[in-house]
Amino acid sequence: MLRLPILDDAETIFKLYAQDVEVTRYLTWKPHSELGQTRAHVERCIANWEQGSRFAWVIALKDLSGFQKPDRSTIPLLVGMIEMRINRFEAVLGYVLARPFWGQGIMTEAVRTLIGWALAQPEIYRVSATCDWENRASARVMEKAGMQREGLRRRGVLHPNISDAPRDCWLYAKTK
Repeated sequence: MLRLPILDDAETIFKLYAQDVEVTRYLTWKPHSELGQTRAHVERCIANWEQGSRFAWVIALKDLSGFQKPDRSTIPLLVGMIEMRINRFEAVLGYVLARPFWGQGIMTEAVRTLIGWALAQPEIYRVSATCDWENRASARVMEKAGMQREGLRRRGVLHPNISDAPRDCWLYAKTK
């Protein structure tokens, strides 16, 4: 289930993945060291919706069977986020998923859902995303969601948890 973020999500996001060095390894931001950083992030996500510049959704599970909930305050269980930025005719995706939920098809389903929505819009012709050249798991998510690898962007993205210099990244896209 995808839903708009609310400020009350910040504590769960912080506890579940924002401070996890393994989850944030290939992201463009460093792990959060305090809850205030996560609150500020959620506030930016909400403001971006209001400005129409970026659109972040919380990924939540409807079916909780088989999962131990870390916090009873969030129903359904928040497990990650996915964001779409619209650049004229192209939608660009970015995403993050808490480690206990890796490898279960959750992110592939979320990516597939946003690709379908975006390409159904008359003005959007392309959905793209990148991942670090070493991030095989993210590459598989995009491939399973129907995106095709277009090439390697040399020094294309800064991943500060790995290097102070921009790193090579794979570019994936799906078009109509």
